[in-house]
Amino acid sequence: MPKDPEKPAMSGAVLLIGNYTHASQRAEAASLLAELAELVRTRGIAIAGSELVQHREMHARYLIGSGKAEEFAERAKEEKLAGIVFDHDLTPSQQRNWELLAGMPVLDRQKVILDIFAARARTREARLQIELAQLEYSLPRLTRAWSHLGGQGGGIGGRGEGESQLEQDRRRSWKAMDKLKAELKEIRSARATQRKDRQRTPVPNCAIVGYTNSGKSSLLRRLTGAEVLVEDKLFATLDTTTRKVALPSHQPLLLTDTVGFVRKLPHRLVEAFKATLEEAVQADFLVHLLDASAPEVLEFHQTTIDVLKELGAGDRPAIIVFNKVDKVADPAVLQRLRSHFPDALFISAHTGEGIPALLEKMTELASPGNVTRELRIPAAESGVLARLHREAQVLRVAYDGSDAVATVTLSQRLAEECARFIEPPPKARSGAKARKVLSRHKA
Repeated sequence: MPKDPEKPAMSGAVLLIGNYTHASQRAEAASLLAELAELVRTRGIAIAGSELVQHREMHARYLIGSGKAEEFAERAKEEKLAGIVFDHDLTPSQQRNWELLAGMPVLDRQKVILDIFAARARTREARLQIELAQLEYSLPRLTRAWSHLGGQGGGIGGRGEGESQLEQDRRRSWKAMDKLKAELKEIRSARATQRKDRQRTPVPNCAIVGYTNSGKSSLLRRLTGAEVLVEDKLFATLDTTTRKVALPSHQPLLLTDTVGFVRKLPHRLVEAFKATLEEAVQADFLVHLLDASAPEVLEFHQTTIDVLKELGAGDRPAIIVFNKVDKVADPAVLQRLRSHFPDALFISAHTGEGIPALLEKMTELASPGNVTRELRIPAAESGVLARLHREAQVLRVAYDGSDAVATVTLSQRLAEECARFIEPPPKARSGAKARKVLSRHKA
């Protein structure tokens, strides 16, 4: 297969181009172009400048008008740039037209995100998913990789060498994609088995979801003490990380950090990462984390909601949490957010502000059916009392002879497992004693 012409070394700087068709879209387009700049920097590419273009309609040849296209191509040549990056997705033919016009690599937002994911995926599953997404992206673009051979060979009814090589590459791509899908199917099967094993001794699951760079990994570290990567970059982490956290009630909870979402997330990445994001679908509840200091926070909220719906997790119970309140200088900003989201919590994963309130709310959702019981635990079953201290809230313990009598708030599941230790109510106990005395008297 030929070297991918869309993956240049990019040793120099690039020009960013954003576009919009209506004046009302300018602010959003500017915000998206700024986000593209962050994505490009995350990929390790320098930026020479950015341009925001308004045009009446989408043009089939260059997306924007030919006059503007020629102007930008000439500028890129004069400044000896390494390439051009569009904030809008380009069709294969538009990408080819731009590269012929500018004489340099031209990428779109989708390709930048794919490359970031490819560089940062760590687990076998994530690497397979990215490889599949890259093949799906590259397949319709194979034509230009062999365009230099298009005129060779031939004759009436004949097939040129370029066409033959193109067909071979397409077949290789389809076979590779089929193989990747089969491997991913095996991984999903293994994950389903692991989930069944967890469900035999069920522990509540919570997934932290939200826009990229909202502080999900920082929150996981704050709540669990886990040594996870925390970096001020878009898509700093791609692989899910699950850790156990002990809630104030001593109820254990599995907490999962998921990949961050982004506006205009390529659909093929949503599809490719469904297995990775399965934790969000399977979770008992979600912590929807938002960056309170981001001007576009409401858009980020809606983006996450839309992606969750697409994944089939839109109906999960969720706690809306605004993070990074320590970075908000204007109190009016927080007041507006509180008015818009009256049930939301406001925290700082960095300073710890608001974390106790978040843990209390997580306890409510993790243990909706908790009950309080009095248990009589014989000395021979001391391991049960130790487990209760780990997994439940032990209110008090007294000793009656060698037995421990504990008053405990615990989950319905744990109450069922400890049913043989539950003390009967006083009337039931006195009735049982009377029956024993009566039976001895009759005897």
